[in-house]
Amino acid sequence: MSESRLLSLLSLLQTPREWSGGELAERLGVSRRTIRRDIERLRDLGYPVEASMGADGGYRLVAGRAIPPLLLDDEEAVAIAVGLATAARHPVQGIEEASVRALAKLEQVLPSRLRHRVRSLGGATVPLPAVETPEVDPEQLTTLGTAVANRERVRFAYRANDGVTRTRLVDPHRLVVAGRRWYLLGHDHERDDWRIYRIDRITDLRATGARIVPREPPAEDAAAYVRDKLYSTVPTYEAVVTLHTPVTEVIRGMGEVTPVDERTCRLHMHGDTLDWLAFRLLALGCEFEVHEPPELVPHLRALSARLSRAAGRPGTPAP
Repeated sequence: MSESRLLSLLSLLQTPREWSGGELAERLGVSRRTIRRDIERLRDLGYPVEASMGADGGYRLVAGRAIPPLLLDDEEAVAIAVGLATAARHPVQGIEEASVRALAKLEQVLPSRLRHRVRSLGGATVPLPAVETPEVDPEQLTTLGTAVANRERVRFAYRANDGVTRTRLVDPHRLVVAGRRWYLLGHDHERDDWRIYRIDRITDLRATGARIVPREPPAEDAAAYVRDKLYSTVPTYEAVVTLHTPVTEVIRGMGEVTPVDERTCRLHMHGDTLDWLAFRLLALGCEFEVHEPPELVPHLRALSARLSRAAGRPGTPAP
């Protein structure tokens, strides 16, 4: 049996579709009988290949009880390694250690050329300093993500802004990451309306087993809907700043950035506090001029004075 043919067959089956025996035979240049033997070989190796009967039947890779070896091309392997390294610093409680373990296993089997690419990219990437962020239990994210995928109703206790915890029965629609937090967009049965829930405020989460009745979502773009709702209900600031740096040097995700000329650009960004806006701007490491909001200018002056006092004069202790 050709090992390269078996790997090619596995690569085709890992795409999210069903393949007929004739399609696979044509792609690999073998007979249908050979395809059937190769499928049995994959099953012996632990890959759950499902076959459907009939004229339109075919083969597809389904979820199994155990995780068989995965076939990754170079770009996929590098993307996963970089993603795991990023997840190790992500503010999701408990996932950092698991990400480090998975990354160690992956790097152990990476070819040297790919290991060098991963480390070069990691060395060239400088993350923003960590800020205090409410931790999220990864098991909750998994439960909610599964409920969204399976269209299953969930029940949980939720601590609202007033500090009171109430039980909620919700049809989950999407998980959204906005700023430094995770949110759930879902339809609340008690209020008969769409609501947004901070996941770090959810406790006693459980799936009910009840299927969701299809309904029209509040918007096609769930992330944009959550962002707009948060900006309309939570006090936020819209900052307009001229940055004295090329637009290509600005960190992605800062906000809307447009070039002014080759050496300067204009930044539009939002923040829920003046401290957060100041932190993001100072982390850029370039000169800048604040146009909006007016409250940010005296806030930066006060911050500058506080830093100067903390540094003290050369040769003298700080007060």
